[in-house]
Amino acid sequence: MEFFRIHRTIPFMRHALALNIVSLLMFVAAVFFIVTRGFHLSIEFTGGTVMEVHYAQTAQVDEIRTAVDTLGYKDFQVQNFGTSHDVMIRLPLRAGETSSQQSAAVLDALKAKTPTVELRRVEYVGPQVGQELVHNGLMALLCVVVGIMIYLAFRFEWKFAVSGVIANLHDVVIILGFFAFFQWEFSLSVLAGVLAVLGYSVNESVIIMDRIRENFRKQRKASTREIINSAITQTISRTVITHGSTQMMVLSMLFFGGPSLHNFALALTIGICFGIYSSVFVAAALAMWMGVKREDLVKQVKKDDPRAEIA
Repeated sequence: MEFFRIHRTIPFMRHALALNIVSLLMFVAAVFFIVTRGFHLSIEFTGGTVMEVHYAQTAQVDEIRTAVDTLGYKDFQVQNFGTSHDVMIRLPLRAGETSSQQSAAVLDALKAKTPTVELRRVEYVGPQVGQELVHNGLMALLCVVVGIMIYLAFRFEWKFAVSGVIANLHDVVIILGFFAFFQWEFSLSVLAGVLAVLGYSVNESVIIMDRIRENFRKQRKASTREIINSAITQTISRTVITHGSTQMMVLSMLFFGGPSLHNFALALTIGICFGIYSSVFVAAALAMWMGVKREDLVKQVKKDDPRAEIA
C-alpha cells in the first residue's frame, strides 16, 4: 500500500555527513546533561508514601490534585485505582515528616472538600525499592539492545547490526537528554516509552535495510550510495503512513490523556521523530561508511553449477 510514489530518487546520503555531525553534537549534549543535571526521578525510584482513598461517589481526580497541590506538593501522582470510586495518591518524601503525618495532612485536605472520603490504605515505599527498580530498568534496556543486535546480525549482516544499534541508542540517549535538560519527571511509564521507542525505531531500520538488500539484487550496476538513496526513497510512502498514524495517536494521548499519560506520550513523540531521522540518516549512513556491499547481503553461487542463478 502506497499513499504516494516518488519517481525520482532523492539523494539522502548527500547530506549524511553534515547531519551525522549534528547528531553527534546532540548526542554529546544529551550525555552532558544526563551526567551533570541527572534525572528528576518519580517516587517509584526515590521512594515515598502511597495512599488509597475511597469515595462514595465518583471521585473527581482534578479536585483531588488541587487539594494535594495546596499542601505544597509538586511531584505527586493522583489516579483512579480499580474503580472510579477509588483513588491512589503517591507522595514524594518530605524532610521532617513521616509517612503517617503526610497521609493525615492529605486526608484532612480531602475531607475539607468531601467529608465522606475514607482512607483505605497507607504504605511507605522506601528508597531501596527505588534502587531495585532502577537496576531492573537498566537491565531491561540492556537486554533489549543486545537482543536487537543479535537479531540484526542474523537477519542481515554485522555492519547493519552495529549501525542499527548505534542509531537506536542515539534515539534513547537523546530522549533521556531531553528529560534531563528540562527536568521532566522520569517515571516507570517514561521508561516503558523509551523501551517502546527502541522497538519502534528498529522496525523502521529493518524496513530500510530489507529494501537495501532487495535493491542490491535488482540494481547490480548501481553504487552503494545510489542503492541506499533508492531504498529510502521507496519506503517514504510507508514511513508517512505508519509514523503519521502512530504520531496522531500519541499526540492525542499527549494533549488529552491527562497527567498520568503526558510524560509517556512525550517520550514517544520525541522517540518517533528521532527514530525516523536516525533510521534514514544515522543507520543507513553508518552502514555505508562501514563498507556494506552486495557480497555482504546477497549469497554468491558457484559458477560451475549450470542450474544456479545469480541471486
